[in-house]
Amino acid sequence: MGKQIQKEIAPDPLYNDVVLSKFINQVMRKGKKSTARKIVYQSLERVKDKKKSDPIEIFNNAIENASPSMEVRSKRIGGAIYQVPIPVGKERRMSLAMRWIIGSAKSKKGKAMEEKLAEEILNASDNTGAAVKKKEEIHKMAEANRAFAHFA
Repeated sequence: MGKQIQKEIAPDPLYNDVVLSKFINQVMRKGKKSTARKIVYQSLERVKDKKKSDPIEIFNNAIENASPSMEVRSKRIGGAIYQVPIPVGKERRMSLAMRWIIGSAKSKKGKAMEEKLAEEILNASDNTGAAVKKKEEIHKMAEANRAFAHFA
């Protein structure tokens, strides 16, 4: 099958950041990019108001803290299925972290999406919150299945 060619994503217009642009694309539903931009920018404004520092720095820190370095993949060997721990590539780490941050923000109830997303970004930058917890669970699973690492 071969490698897929990655399309270059233009940096977002406000902060001129490619990672933020990818994040906006993941927040986007049904092609409504302007709505997604509004949600992300408003949540970054809330982050800026709460922390009184550069929101992009906090955002990148949150992505870094929620990024897993190892994950488990199912592999069938001789009739048995093993959970084999494998290292995660740079692109996949980033997309998983974004997906987990957005997912944990969506799962909260009772607030506007901007508030929930800002809260989740702040939590992830402080190494707490649901996205970081998910990363730790994945790492625990990889650690528990380290005996099967030679199947990778």
